[in-house]
Amino acid sequence: MSVSTLESRKKSQNGVKRLGFCGIAIILQVLFMVVVFTKLNAYAPAIDVGTRVFSVILILHIYGQNKTSSMKMPWIILIMAFPIMGITMYLLVGINSGMIKMYLRYKKIDEELESFMERNEKCLEKLCDCDSKAGAIASYIERNSFYRLYQNTDVKYFDEAYKGLEAQLEDLAKAERFIFMEYHAIEDDIAWHKIQDVLEERVKAGVEVRVFYDDMGSIGFINTGFVKKMEAVGIRCRVFNPFKPGLNMFLNNRDHRKITVIDGKIGFTGGYNLANEYFGITHPYGQWKDTGIRLKGDAVKSLTVAFLEMWNACKEAAYDAKSLEKYLVQSEFCAKQNGFVLPYADGPMNQEQLGEEVYISMAEKAEKYCWFITPYLIITDEMMHALSLAAKRGVDVRIITPGIPDKKLVYSVTRSFYNGLVRNGVRIFEWTPGFCHAKMSVADDRMATCGTINLDYRSLYHHFENGCFLADCEIVGEIRDDFVRIFLECREVTEKYRSGRSATLKLGQLVMRLFAELL
Repeated sequence: MSVSTLESRKKSQNGVKRLGFCGIAIILQVLFMVVVFTKLNAYAPAIDVGTRVFSVILILHIYGQNKTSSMKMPWIILIMAFPIMGITMYLLVGINSGMIKMYLRYKKIDEELESFMERNEKCLEKLCDCDSKAGAIASYIERNSFYRLYQNTDVKYFDEAYKGLEAQLEDLAKAERFIFMEYHAIEDDIAWHKIQDVLEERVKAGVEVRVFYDDMGSIGFINTGFVKKMEAVGIRCRVFNPFKPGLNMFLNNRDHRKITVIDGKIGFTGGYNLANEYFGITHPYGQWKDTGIRLKGDAVKSLTVAFLEMWNACKEAAYDAKSLEKYLVQSEFCAKQNGFVLPYADGPMNQEQLGEEVYISMAEKAEKYCWFITPYLIITDEMMHALSLAAKRGVDVRIITPGIPDKKLVYSVTRSFYNGLVRNGVRIFEWTPGFCHAKMSVADDRMATCGTINLDYRSLYHHFENGCFLADCEIVGEIRDDFVRIFLECREVTEKYRSGRSATLKLGQLVMRLFAELL
């Protein structure tokens, strides 16, 4: 039986890499001090002054950046306390030269894809007329990305990941033109083999199949021959940002998206990866709670675009922009539901933090309640303020976190945020049966989100993510009802963390919170 989750092992790999850089920086700091005191004693004052001047210039540069204070403060304190180590870490990690090259590549493909994403002004106006608050959020997404609001889309909710897998297998078997699958983690085991069997059958029937996965997310669970194995059976396969030892800190930016697109007509997304534990085949941390949604209709186009963005941008290979059109042609479809659906994607290449701003907007627009479920709770001051202010306005703000953690250190940091929230009226629940990996929100029976975006720094700032904003859909009520069921399985820890020893932040928690952005 597995003893750790895919994401925990990925986290360990990332942690080892960053720990290595920290170690290098610490060694440089020590060597600097030794050299200064033994070899360069005569020049020590000049060196010290030069280092401090450079540190001040760098701190002013960081302070002037258009970023949240939660992202800037760790670097400022680190450089002030340990100049050599701080400067070294910032030059290695903070200034990511690999991002520049990737940014240009993503910009090119995004410009080409945007031409296919025509805006439906009438659809947005209709939502604004019937629900101005949801309309404002949809308007924000449309204005700050090329993702669009749709109707003519049927949405189905899966309150357990295995239900999503069953529906996925059924729809995959009916594919006629193409299948696109993009996942953070794939485990070459029972759950994936079920999918692979269907994919191979579809390939034989002439269907184009593409599989795309994150290398760090799948490392240790897929051997090096996986791509060749897929190609051998006719499945096109690519790997996002392959792990290679070195100083390429773009490795810190991972593809955390979960997308399946079938013929451009049906799409799946949600919190679950394609690995055994997500479907209850293994139980490393008690029960596993994950959710997903199925889209059928016009809104699937956005999931197709999100996939094509990552597939083409991740590899320096020539492609014909006109060839993209055949995957983005809208088919005739008449939906049974009348709700509004807006799938969107986010990533470190964007200047706008869509994932975080949608969550903040949900809290700001809520009048009665706003509920969240997340595996990790490591948030910025802006998010903290938005949740607290909503609670102070009388909104019932609740957050569900796991009862059994997959990473104890991260869990400790998650709990360190409880006191600041509960003092302002936010209620905190821990899901006792096990580990909740779902990433959802719901507000006022009118709007909801479901996708891959956690309430933590890595999802909100470092990873490529996707979500789906839903307004006035039948599924919003289903998500609310699932939240109600989840609450019944939770222990409320609000009062426990309001005062007493549990509310007191330990030194380790303070340090981890401060530098969580760097982890």
